[in-house]
Parts: sequence; C-alpha cells; structure tokens
Amino acid sequence: MNRTLSRCLPTALSALLALPAVAAAKPAPGGEVLRATLSNGLRVVIVRNTLAPVVTTEINYQVGSNEAPQGFPGSAHALEHMMFRGSKGLSREQLAQISAAMGGNYNADTTQTVTQYFFTAPAADLPVALHIEAIRMRGLELTAAGWAKERGAIEQEVSMDHSNPQYKFYAQLLAAMFKGTPYDHDALGTRASFDKTTAADLKRFHDQWYAPNNAILVIAGDVQPKAALAQVKALFGSIPKKPLPARPKVAFSPVQPETLKLPTDLPVGLVALSYRMPSLTSKDFAAAQILADVLGSQRGELFALVPQGKALFAGFQFQALPGAGLGFALGAFPKGGNAQALLDDMKGVLAATLKQGLPVDLIASAKRNEIASLEFNKNSISGLASAWSTALAFQDLDSPDAIKAAFEAVTPADVNRVAREVLDPAHAITAILTPEPSGKPISGKGFGGAESFASEPGKPVKLPVWAEKALAKIEVPPSAIHPVVKTLPNGLRLIIQPEAVSDTVSVYGAVRTSPDLQQPKGKDGVAAVMDGLFSYGTTSLDRLAFLKAMDDINATGQSFGTGFSIAVPAQHFERAVQLLADDELHPAFPAQAFEVVKRQTAQALAGQLQAPSYLFDRALIKALVPAQDPALREATPQSVMGLSLADIQAYHAQVLRPDLATIVVVGKVTPQEAERVVAQYFGSWKANGPKPTVDLPSIPANAASQAVVPDATAVQDTVLLSETIGVNLHDPAHYALNLGNQVLSGGTFASRLYHDLRVKAGLVYYVVANPDWHLTRSSFGIRFGCDPDKVSQARSLALRDLKAMQDTPVSPAELTRAKAQLMRSIPLGESSIGAIGGRMLYYAQHGLPPDTATVAARHYLALTAPEIQTAFKKWLDPARFATVIKGPAPK
Repeated sequence: MNRTLSRCLPTALSALLALPAVAAAKPAPGGEVLRATLSNGLRVVIVRNTLAPVVTTEINYQVGSNEAPQGFPGSAHALEHMMFRGSKGLSREQLAQISAAMGGNYNADTTQTVTQYFFTAPAADLPVALHIEAIRMRGLELTAAGWAKERGAIEQEVSMDHSNPQYKFYAQLLAAMFKGTPYDHDALGTRASFDKTTAADLKRFHDQWYAPNNAILVIAGDVQPKAALAQVKALFGSIPKKPLPARPKVAFSPVQPETLKLPTDLPVGLVALSYRMPSLTSKDFAAAQILADVLGSQRGELFALVPQGKALFAGFQFQALPGAGLGFALGAFPKGGNAQALLDDMKGVLAATLKQGLPVDLIASAKRNEIASLEFNKNSISGLASAWSTALAFQDLDSPDAIKAAFEAVTPADVNRVAREVLDPAHAITAILTPEPSGKPISGKGFGGAESFASEPGKPVKLPVWAEKALAKIEVPPSAIHPVVKTLPNGLRLIIQPEAVSDTVSVYGAVRTSPDLQQPKGKDGVAAVMDGLFSYGTTSLDRLAFLKAMDDINATGQSFGTGFSIAVPAQHFERAVQLLADDELHPAFPAQAFEVVKRQTAQALAGQLQAPSYLFDRALIKALVPAQDPALREATPQSVMGLSLADIQAYHAQVLRPDLATIVVVGKVTPQEAERVVAQYFGSWKANGPKPTVDLPSIPANAASQAVVPDATAVQDTVLLSETIGVNLHDPAHYALNLGNQVLSGGTFASRLYHDLRVKAGLVYYVVANPDWHLTRSSFGIRFGCDPDKVSQARSLALRDLKAMQDTPVSPAELTRAKAQLMRSIPLGESSIGAIGGRMLYYAQHGLPPDTATVAARHYLALTAPEIQTAFKKWLDPARFATVIKGPAPK
C-alpha cells in the first residue's frame, strides 16, 4: 500500500441487487464517458478505453490525514491498511485470494484529503472488483487482534520512511511551511500514535467518513459504460448516505524563514529553497504550474548552473495539494562541496528572474506542453483512471481536460505576478542535506535458529459465490499485441505496434551493451561520461537549440544514449525520430562540456563509492561472483579524470551499433509510415568492426556469506538474501520457478511470505522474493525491511517458507491461484503504451519472440505441483544464501 507524499455475498444479497433511482446519466461528447450520481450521493464516472481488455476501478474517499483526530495523524493511513483485513461477508483470506487471482494489481494510498483504493484487472472481472469495494464501503471487521498485527506492519512502514533522509526533510518542510494547520504533516503517522490507536478508533473513523456521499468512483478501461453503471447501481445503490462531520478549517499564517540542516545517505548533497505555492483548486494553479515548468526547464537559468559546472543538478519542483502548494528550487552538490555557494547561485538566479521576468518563449512552450500532455492520459488505463480521480477528487474539476482552458488563458503577466507573490526570500525555507559517511561493509556473525511460527500453507479458502464463479475459469488470454517486425539492411531491428487510443506515438530504443565487458582497460567510467554528454546537443544543433526543437514538438519522456526514447503527438512523429537519430548518431560531445561532465561524474563517484546504497549493492555482487569477474569492475574518480574526449568518441563508435539495436514504435502510425521514417533517419547507421560479446560469462554457485553495511541515517534494516542459480532465461526450468514464486511471494497478501512475515507476525511492511533472469547468469533473492531486532526472526521465517516449497508440493488451491494470477496478469502488461513498448523491447533484446507471454502462459497452465517442488529443490539452496544487511547497526 502506498501513501502519496504530496496509491458468497452476505444475506443482504437481495438488498445489494436492488436498483435505486439515479440522477440522469450524461454522456460526454463522443459517448466515451458516462457520468452519474446515485440517489445516495455516490458520484460515478466511467471512461471507455479499448487499449487492452483491462479495467481499473479507483474509488476516492474524500477523507485523509487532514480529518484525523488530534494527536492521531495516521488514522486515515491506518484505516487504509485495515481495509485489506476483511469485512462482513468477505474475510481477509478471501480478499487476499480474490485479489491475487484477479492478477494481483491492487493497492491504495492516503493523502491529506483523499484516500484511494484501486484495482486493475481483466475487464471481465469488473463485477468482482465492484463487489469488493461495495462490501468494504458498508463496513469492516475491525478487531483488536487484526489491528495488533497490522500495527506491526504499519510501524515498519514508518521506520522505512524515517530511514530515508529525503522523507525526513519533506516531513520537516511540511511542518515549517504549513505550521498550525492539518497540512503540517503528511498521512504517514507516528509509531507513538499508532501505539495509542485502537480498533474501535479506526471503526469510528470508517463509520464517520466512508459513505457513498463522500466518495467518487472512477472506472476506466475496455467496458460498456451503461452495463458498468448498471452493476454499480446494483451493488452500491442501497448503501445509505451518512451525515458527514465538519471538516477542519485551514488558515495559513505567513511562512517564517528558517534553515533545515540534515544528513543524507545519498552520494551527493542537496540544497533547496522552498516556497508556499497555490493549491490545486486555486485560480492561480495553472499559472503556478507554468511557472514551475519554466523554472524547471533545461533551457532555463537554474539548470544552466549544471553545464556551467556549478551544480550536479538544478531544477524546480512543484507539489500542489487541494488546499496548498509546495514548490522548491533544488540543487545537488558533490560530497565535500560548497553548499552555500550553490545556494547563493540559486538565489541569484531566482532574484534575476523576478527582476527581469520569465522568458516569454519558455512560457509559451510550457503552455503548449501542458496542453499536449493531456492527450497522453489515454495511453494507460490505470493512468487514465488516476487522471480522472485527480481532476474530480483533488482539483474539483469536471474532467482532466477541464484544465486546458485554464492553461490556454495563462499570460506572461499572470506567471510573473505569481512568481513575485511566491518566490519571496523573506518567506522561504532553506534546506541543506549533507552526505554523511556510514563506514565500510563488515562481515556478519550469522543468525539464530528458526522461530516456532507454524503456518498452514495452501489452506483452502472458500470464496464467495460471486467471486468463485467469476474466477473459476483459467485459460491463456488472447493477446492484443501483434506487432510488425522488420530488420533494416544495417541490422537494426524495428518493431511496430499500431494503437489508436490516443493521437500520440511513442518510440523506445536500446542498444545491447555491457560496459563491464566493453570499456577499455583503465577507462572505467567512460560509459557514464558518454551518457552524460548526450544532452549537450548534436553536430547540427547545440544544447539549447536541440532542447528548443524538442519543446517545439511537445516531446515528453525523452532519453538518449544506449537506451533512448521519446513520445510526441502523432503529427510530430517524423521530426521526433529525426531528432532522436541526430542525437544518437551525431552527438556533439563538445570539448568544454566534456570537461564539465567528466569533473561532475568524478565528483559524484567520490560520494557514491561511500554511499550505503552503493556499498549494499557492491557487497552483494562480491558475495555472488568469483574474484576477477567483470561485474566487479568499478569506476573511480581517478579513472574518470584520466579520460580524454577521444576516449568518449571511440567508445561511442564502438558501442552504438545498429546490429545490436532495437527500436519499438507504438501509437497512431501505420507500419509502412513507421518503417519509412525510421529507415530514413536510422538507415545510414553503420556498425564498426565485428559484433562484440555483450553477455557476461556464466559463473559457479556462490558460497554462503554475511555482510553488514552501516547506514547512520537509517532506523530500519534492509535485508537481502540472494544466491546464484544455474538457470537462464531460455531454460524451460525457469517457468516452474516463476510459477512457484507466485506461491512464495507473488506480490500479494495471499503469498506465503506476506502471510507469515507481515499478516501473521507483523514483522515487516514489505517482503518480496524474485528470480532475476538473464541470458548467462541468474539469481534468486528475498528482500524485506524490518527493525534490527526482528531481522533474525524474519529471516528464519522466510527461509522456512522457502524450505517448505522444496519439502512439500504446493496445494491445489495455491497452484490454481498462482496460475490464475499469472494468466490474468498478461493483459495487464498490455494496458499501457509504456508497458507494451517496454515488453517488446525487452523481448527483442533478450532474443525472445513477441508472443513470449503467451508461450509462457501455456507452460504455466501445464505445470504440476510436483514439478514446482522438483525445480525448487534442484535449483535453490537456502544454505547458500548470501545475506546483506544495510541498517543502523550490525545485528
């Protein structure tokens, strides 16, 4: 479950199926949107999108941490957790089994003013998702025992966030910026307040605020709107409305300037100049958003500090909330660098901006980009539901597109007026986050024996009739993805998937490369410096001209280097490919920029080599691979500073080659047009020399080991158990391990690890097991976070669950649930343009056919419980796990 920092029916079946009167349903122009308000006040919006046979339901309760009782700031967040622990007629176990069988894509988040619950599932399962939400709206089974377990999990979430210095900065910033109002804290809550919270408190909160007249239900996807509305009326219509409590009044006082100083475990330091900004519902929101876009533009003066060598990063960020907004200019400096000098430079830029006014061309560009971005909402079914929820529940708008008129009306005078009002240094809060050393990894001392927590893996759960019938059928779902695949004469592979859900085209590309194998000896870091130089323009367009060309076509999601991408309105597809090819094939690599990027890369590395997160990853690599393995190569400030511009140019010529490249085009374009355009601009790309080896050599099984990475800023341990496995991506054995892992982990509350470590024992907030498949070497790992004194217990339970997979076949119920989850997850992976493009690119880069998901599904359906047991016993060895812990102190 997330928080946005800012996510058999009971005997009353006949009542649920009653059809109450509703207000007239009003279709929007084009008939793709249906709106209704039920007689009990529930607002419903149904948005048809046929990208994939998938639907997202998102129910927005207009209550959050602002409405929490005094002294209990996390009440809304705690209730969000308890919504997954069962209701009358739907037990916790039933909810977990149903959610997993639907594909396992469900979650929730809590903000200051809204709590959201969402499911993304095959469109045929819409009635199941609606049943769940209607039952949970009616009431919960809030027991003291259930809350005691969930309190353990939520307190681990608190510890996880408080181990993040950036979160601690954010929390302190809220407290200072919105002092004395409900906005002075986020929705997380505190361990002390949760210790005082009772199940009765949470039931009271639900009874007060969870009502149809305090909710907005958004349904988006491949559904028939009228039929979907009929289902909503049947299930929600008889739920009575409630009188709602008074909401807290919010009265802001002027921001008092102060400076926050905190340590950070990042490899670089951060400075921020923070300001109170207009809210999501303010008449000045559109102007404030344009202001933030201009200040954050890479064509702007703040970012110019980066190519000038004065900052490792610089920009502006804006978080708008329903009642207030928060904006901050952010800059990064190297470890040991001069934070005050960077702050002074940023203050100077902002002062000059106020004096001179913001550039008119950047304002016009930001307006065009914001308006163009609205079309991209259609490129993801879950993203579309989120956009509608944001518009209705947070912004009090009629639709996501309703903001278009506000953006169109913004003038340069509006933007400069808002800038003068908010960028007042007399009401700014300054923050400095300084990198703090945490020490080197040390060997661990091992762990205690297994704990005596008996579990009942695979215990059958009788589902309600409405769910059992809907989820009984398990079959290979038809795929809507049938790409056209071409290979150009130069070896470039082109994959085209036409989609007409929006008037946009997205391009994704990658070159197979391995810096560990391809960087010349003594030139470690050349790949990183090269990647940093792609943003400095081409041989025909300098940095600013290239960025302007991107803005002129309303480009978004652009990236360059060995992985590259861009998304644009369909009318600009050809120009987008032209610019993409120009930067990939003809980067400028200016000499002056090279010196700046080289120095910045070396400075960042100096901090990275001491950062706990890097040391954590490094400790794991050392534990898994043999000495002298290429994966152990490491760039240093010295190796980077020894590079020449000629080294960069030679590496570019060596690595970027068409016969190792794939380009995927998804969107409103014909295969013929896509092939013509890509061939025109990438067809002249030539490979230099023989095709290199880019796959790391296979490695032997690792030995057991323990390592601890101190992290002085953390209050919680991050734990990873990992081992190499002798199965690769093309080995059929990986299907059995994948299917078995759905039982073990699977990312849902129905999995063994979640059940035992979180739901039953309350030891962790998250726990996940994953095989990491590659072509020549693979690994299997279990990761969780918990208090240091609970690591041994959680580790023992995790290993016990893994051992049980080897000792006993999974139960029929578990096998059925795992197969259902994997079958239903296939269309979910096709429910956004980004997911389609990413999937096609991954398949091509790993030598897999476009129908790999369907092929895998057939394997999963045929697998048996004994085959899973055999695979787990053969390929996994709990005694070989390397254990790496990052946390406040060795345990």
